[in-house]
Amino acid sequence: MPNQGELPELAATVLQPGFVGTSAPDWVRRWLADGLGGVALFARNVESPAQVAALTAQLRAERPDVIVAIDEEAGDVTRFESRQGSSRPGNLALGAIDDPALTFAVASDLGAELANAGITLDYAPDTDVNSNPDNPVIGVRAFGAEPHLVARHSAAFVRGLQDAGVAACAKHFPGHGDTSVDSHHDVPLIDRDRAELDACELLPFRAAIEAGAQAVMTGHLLVPAFDNKLPATLSHPIMTGLLREELGFQGLIVTDGIEMQGVRRRYGLAGATVLALAAGVDAICVGGDNADEQTAVLLRNAIVEAVRSGELGEERLADAAARVRRLGAWASAAQTRTGARAIANRAWPIADLAAVPKPPNGSAAGVGFEAARRAVRVTIAEGATPLPIDRRAHVVEFAPPRNIAIGAETPWGIGAPLDDLLPGTTSMRLTADDLEGLADPAAPVLAGADGRALVLVARDVHRHPWLAAALIRVLEARPDAIVVEMGVPVTVLGGVHIATYGATRACGLAAAELIAGNRVPAPLAA
Repeated sequence: MPNQGELPELAATVLQPGFVGTSAPDWVRRWLADGLGGVALFARNVESPAQVAALTAQLRAERPDVIVAIDEEAGDVTRFESRQGSSRPGNLALGAIDDPALTFAVASDLGAELANAGITLDYAPDTDVNSNPDNPVIGVRAFGAEPHLVARHSAAFVRGLQDAGVAACAKHFPGHGDTSVDSHHDVPLIDRDRAELDACELLPFRAAIEAGAQAVMTGHLLVPAFDNKLPATLSHPIMTGLLREELGFQGLIVTDGIEMQGVRRRYGLAGATVLALAAGVDAICVGGDNADEQTAVLLRNAIVEAVRSGELGEERLADAAARVRRLGAWASAAQTRTGARAIANRAWPIADLAAVPKPPNGSAAGVGFEAARRAVRVTIAEGATPLPIDRRAHVVEFAPPRNIAIGAETPWGIGAPLDDLLPGTTSMRLTADDLEGLADPAAPVLAGADGRALVLVARDVHRHPWLAAALIRVLEARPDAIVVEMGVPVTVLGGVHIATYGATRACGLAAAELIAGNRVPAPLAA
């Protein structure tokens, strides 16, 4: 049992704060020396692999076993490649291919790249079953809507990532797929009975745990089948009773961002932190929004006071801190075994974008881009003009609001890669606001399309009535237009419909190659 003097250090150990900047701030260095167990990197911390390697070397100089985490799903949600878009297609594309060996290879490729930059924990894979097509925050982040498919690919991703020396983190326990609410904004309700949860939501988590996942991330979800009062993150019956005792998970349990409104609105940052630890959580992820020392002080002090008041058991805190240290030790040993630690420890010049070696398949011709090409599905209606096009194109990308998880900074679409393949291609982007109030929403689309092939690009058409209506109107005027769906392909429109199952850079290139004739499609009958 810890003595009172050890409490601040133990409290710091269970925090995974974010920070601002591309090098380690003084306060983070001080905290690492005083016991901070880990940090979380966001897109704002990443300029290049070389810069991240230099940053993580700074962190390890203060604490060699520090956990350096990142939310890198290798898909639409990318932090490591946020400036250019992911060179991998994302989970839904991998699920559409349904080749677990390929999923393993993509995850291993990703893991090698992260490990070479000194990252030790990836908040991936997304292990949710996207059983509700109206889900606003999961969608293409899931491997699919069928539990057994999601289970086998979650397991393959876990094995691939950890084979490269990066701890995998299955999320969002006990399953964020059957909801139409985003937990960044409110508390989603998972209104399923125990049998339904066992058959769907829990199946992939069991598979990930059996595959050896080192970590599990909680979901800020209300699941009445287990607890009708507290969100899962704060629920002892779910974190301890279900995850620890019933499923037998002995690794690190980390929260989703504790500042998300799914828990913060009602319980506050400090209150949610203490309740999560008491429920059985081991590490608190914070800093997507509150990325400052004041927040870390607030949470550390709240934890210490909770132990002193008896709200949080001393042994529970000590156990959580021990699990954090065990994961740090596992990652250090794993990356020493793979040789990644030696690479990451070199003094890479921050300005040298090519300094850190890429994994064997890390080039534009590597496994990520090949996976994106394999995922594309083409539907050609009877009588429609087949691909490729024989003239310059006009690309119109319809942009629905993005969820917070994806972020506004990551580029998407096919305009740029198609222009590389077909010089002279023009492109524009439209939002619902751009079309609101127009007598004819097709007018701005058609204005630049005279004499050109028209390519209409969208994400999740089925979730956005304004988008579906606009596409239908444009197709009435230009039935020869090609529709590219870069979200979940529920609604198929147009004579030629291309589904990429994601909106990453790799997905955009795969679609552009088909349109430009760099690759022969395998059409699916309409």
